[in-house]
Amino acid sequence: MATEADAEPETADTYEQFRAHVEQLTYVGDAAGVLQWDQEVMMPEEGTPARSKQSAALSTLSHDLLTDDDVAEWLDELEGADLAPEQAAVVREIRRQHDRAAKVPSDLVQRISEATSNALPVWKEAKAEDDFEIYADTLEELVQLKREYAEAIDPDRDPYAVLFEEYEPYLGLDTAEAALEDLRDTLVPLIDDIEDSDVTLADPFEGSYDEASQEDLVRSALDYLGYDWDRGRLDTAPHPFSTGTQFDARVTTRFDPADPLGALSSTIHEFGHATYTLGLPDEHYGTPLGESRDLSVHESQSRLWENHVGRSRPFWEGFAPTVEDHLGTSATPREYYEAANTVHPDNLIRVEADELTYHMHIVLRFEIERDLIHGDLDVSEVPQVWNEKMEEYLGVRPETDAEGCLQDIHWSHGSFGYFPTYSLGSVLAAQLFAAAEDDIGDLDGQLRDGEFDDLHAWLTDNVHSHGARYETDDLIEEATGEPFTADYFLEYAESKYRNLYDC
Repeated sequence: MATEADAEPETADTYEQFRAHVEQLTYVGDAAGVLQWDQEVMMPEEGTPARSKQSAALSTLSHDLLTDDDVAEWLDELEGADLAPEQAAVVREIRRQHDRAAKVPSDLVQRISEATSNALPVWKEAKAEDDFEIYADTLEELVQLKREYAEAIDPDRDPYAVLFEEYEPYLGLDTAEAALEDLRDTLVPLIDDIEDSDVTLADPFEGSYDEASQEDLVRSALDYLGYDWDRGRLDTAPHPFSTGTQFDARVTTRFDPADPLGALSSTIHEFGHATYTLGLPDEHYGTPLGESRDLSVHESQSRLWENHVGRSRPFWEGFAPTVEDHLGTSATPREYYEAANTVHPDNLIRVEADELTYHMHIVLRFEIERDLIHGDLDVSEVPQVWNEKMEEYLGVRPETDAEGCLQDIHWSHGSFGYFPTYSLGSVLAAQLFAAAEDDIGDLDGQLRDGEFDDLHAWLTDNVHSHGARYETDDLIEEATGEPFTADYFLEYAESKYRNLYDC
């Protein structure tokens, strides 16, 4: 097996030039990420005209760096060389990115970047005014631009599949569709049985909880779980998210006076993203070896911490006193556990959805955005179709656009094809957690005692430390010994919720 030291001098020199170029590409992309974080968290409201130009300039620079003629020559030379496995992985990942980007004109990249930056304040206004018409033209522009983008990459393929591969390049759209079908077929009857159940789960949260108390609570939760404040920070945003590098992984949350559990779960969710980012190897920062393995795996980390840890009974047996200290509630760990796992089919908001109905929100968005990209649905029809699908899948109909089709930020980012990765991540989270339980032993006991070091270490060793060395399916097999499967999630959901609701 080749190592970096074994490489021919000419090949080693070529690889070093290639790697240095890739690192510059990474740094530009990360700088753009900081600008986006700032726009969503701290930028003054009138900063958009300048920010859209700045973001577009960085997007164009990234595109030019990735499609540079030297990159094509280096890739051609290195793909035929005897490289170390880690070097070959870097070449493989950049080849995939280069081949896609080389087909997209620079002016289209710039137009998309400007359009998405300009879209953010329009979306915010439309949501605040509860008026989809304010946003409709912007959404139409984004749909058209992403169609152009997909057509430039491969005019002969399903454009939605091309866009999906931007976020999950290796599992395939057919895998996503099959997983969503399995979830729908299993979860809809389970949700129906829960609705028919006579069991009412506990709700110890009554009245209103001020933002300061909630912020103290979620900061304590981040401390409890092991967030590295030297490499991160907590802020608020209209739509919670996490971003950054292994040196600076930031989380955001939001607060609702009537729903302190919502802030807690969203913070733990974003902590899961951040702890993945912080677990990436420092020494490989700048190359794919120091980057996460796409969004299905990233989402698996957030859903694992949010659901398999933060919604588990052992977690609440250890964390209950902290909630009581900050919110003044008085309840047993069992009551907190029930509150954290109550199923609400009538909930309209995805980020506030329970663990089961969440996936019906994903199915709805997936179907709508796929039809938009295919041209089977007009933008003007989105509010009506959204409301009809909510009624069909969850038996509830939004009364406002803000509660319906304007609630998510993703389309304003141009992120068509993103939503299926949420469900893929939930499925993978269950598979990874089951493997961790087998290897660690008494994981429940550790969660009960507030000891998370072994779980952090297992995830770092089996997922985080590899960066993007492995393709998604290979990473899953390396970590769990099995191919990607929905079986663990479906078994977990059936067992947990039928026990809770005695159904």
